[in-house]
Amino acid sequence: MENTTINCAEACINGCVLGDKCPNLEYKAKAVSFVNETSLDQLLEIAESARMKKMTEPPKWILPEEE
Repeated sequence: MENTTINCAEACINGCVLGDKCPNLEYKAKAVSFVNETSLDQLLEIAESARMKKMTEPPKWILPEEE
């Protein structure tokens, strides 16, 4: 069996490219379970609280490193 390492964030944008050989199947099952067991109202509340938290945070400055 060949152990393939890929960047899922880039390679799997339109769906998993490894299928049953995906190293993240455990997380996929947890995510599906969470979505199936959580009502749409709860999901919207979670999203709204995350949005409000992000909006109330102070800005994060990214400064280039000086040489």
